[in-house]
Amino acid sequence: MAGHSKWSTIKRKKGALDQKRGKLFSNISKEITVSSRLGGKDIDSNPRLRQAVKKAKALNMPNSNIDKAIKKGVGELDNVIIEEVSYEGYGPFGVAIIIEAITDNKNRTVADIRHALSKFGGSLGQAGSVSWNFERNGIILIDKNEISEGDIFEFSIENDCIEFFEDDDCYRLHFHSNELYNKLDLLEKLSIKVDSSFLAYVPKDEIGLNEDDNQKVEKLLEFLDDLEDVQNVFSNQTLGQS
Repeated sequence: MAGHSKWSTIKRKKGALDQKRGKLFSNISKEITVSSRLGGKDIDSNPRLRQAVKKAKALNMPNSNIDKAIKKGVGELDNVIIEEVSYEGYGPFGVAIIIEAITDNKNRTVADIRHALSKFGGSLGQAGSVSWNFERNGIILIDKNEISEGDIFEFSIENDCIEFFEDDDCYRLHFHSNELYNKLDLLEKLSIKVDSSFLAYVPKDEIGLNEDDNQKVEKLLEFLDDLEDVQNVFSNQTLGQS
């Protein structure tokens, strides 16, 4: 997520997203539905669902909405099938982009994404065309006021953290993607409050852009992020580096 949604501004971005409560609620509802469809409706035995419900409650989503999303996932409501899909492509200046979506109509979703990329001078690619340049990580952000640097660094070493970063106002821990939910459970047992957590595609190599070009790419990424079915957008551009 270089460039787009810079690590140090994730909290501010989340604050801006709060203003788009309709889209935000829709995204979380879809995540709950997919999580329950893949792992069942028992929160205790489904860590992905457990985290999705926690995020929903943190945003004051009504329990009735949460219950409906779970029932939809396990087939207790309508027969609409919601599934996860991902797309790869290029933005202007050769920037690599991965788009994650949850949809009940893949034809609509891919058409919207293709249109967005073309609108901003990009193009949709084949599966594998850019994903080779990304690693899938589970990322945890912890507010600096929650724990000392020494204690969280010790936790990172003891729990096979891939990378540890100290950002402006939080500590950022990267784990292998399949370990994210286990680490979240462990932090909860240790009474260490997590600010936010998510799965992300982290670029291995970045493309450095000047400010004007970076802003053009940012407009594309924001446009993609606002599409109805899109959950996450990742890219490999960064500002002022090569």
